Amino acid sequence: MTTLKFDQVSKLFRSTARGGGLTPALRKVSFEMQPGEVISLIGESGSGKTTIGRVLLRLAKPTSGTVTFDGKDIASYSGRGLKDYYRHVQGVFQDPFSSYNPIYRADRVYDLVRSSYFPEVGDKEWSDKVEAALDAVALNPGDVLGKYPHQLSGGQQQRLLIARALLLDVKVLVADEIISMLDASTRVDVLNLLVKLKRQGLAILFITHDLSLGNYVSDRTIILRHGAIVEMGATGKIFGNPQHDYTKMLLTAVPELHKKWQHAPLEPVAVSANGAGGGLDAATAEILTSDAPASALAQASILAELTHAEQVVKRDLRAVFGGGRAVASGKSQVAVALEPPALHEFEPDHLVAEPE
Repeated sequence: MTTLKFDQVSKLFRSTARGGGLTPALRKVSFEMQPGEVISLIGESGSGKTTIGRVLLRLAKPTSGTVTFDGKDIASYSGRGLKDYYRHVQGVFQDPFSSYNPIYRADRVYDLVRSSYFPEVGDKEWSDKVEAALDAVALNPGDVLGKYPHQLSGGQQQRLLIARALLLDVKVLVADEIISMLDASTRVDVLNLLVKLKRQGLAILFITHDLSLGNYVSDRTIILRHGAIVEMGATGKIFGNPQHDYTKMLLTAVPELHKKWQHAPLEPVAVSANGAGGGLDAATAEILTSDAPASALAQASILAELTHAEQVVKRDLRAVFGGGRAVASGKSQVAVALEPPALHEFEPDHLVAEPE
């Protein structure tokens, strides 16, 4: 049974700059989540990962498309219905420190849950319920209850928030970069906790820019670029046999243990006829092809990568916002901008988008 479904969800934000143009954050995103499934949303900053989480949590309203939970459009919820929705769908965010009021004890977040959802529960029953939730996230009640936020580590604060979600009848957890601010040892504890919760039937939307973490914890992976899905499927297939150029680029960017950084020549960027010309300046090209000292080579390599990145950005902006296509197709720039690349099945449970 499908717990959650995104169907052609788009989100436009109006720019605050002069002129007030529209920026597409999501472009017709579609996917489904099953109970007990972990889906990783992976992409660089600005790819739309957090916007998907915010739409799911009703913190942002989609411009078009629908999100259904247990077969019902979440946009239809209001009042008691919305309150019940939050009983089943909860989020934990990147910065645990911002989720607490520093003048109150950290476990006040549990009191708020009790007053909203369990006002009839007695003190003893509530205390047992809190201790059970803390035990599920490997926290000793004596170590965290009654403490102020500054007395707790980042890992303890984050696990307290996960325990808060478990106090409810949660079915979907939005985990938005929840371990990016934690140290390495605490990260493993939180990841293993997510795996444990998944085995208990919790569906988890794991938002991250760290490919290794997504590979470790998820059943399926969605690669996002410019607000559109470019590759989606079983995690083993995405990481073991990536097909989209963007996915391959992300994988090659992951640092490898015991390997030093080495300069690798960048491939030329193909630009359209109406695009700005590319290429390195003569001085940089001469250094890169000479026997210059390592420091000069490194500096020139950085310049080369910056030039390459600039060309990629210019090309991609033309692709995303239409350029000549808008005139040729007769569509508005907004319509062209929202049109994502078509997805095709490369193999079972492995979809790949056409190049933009």
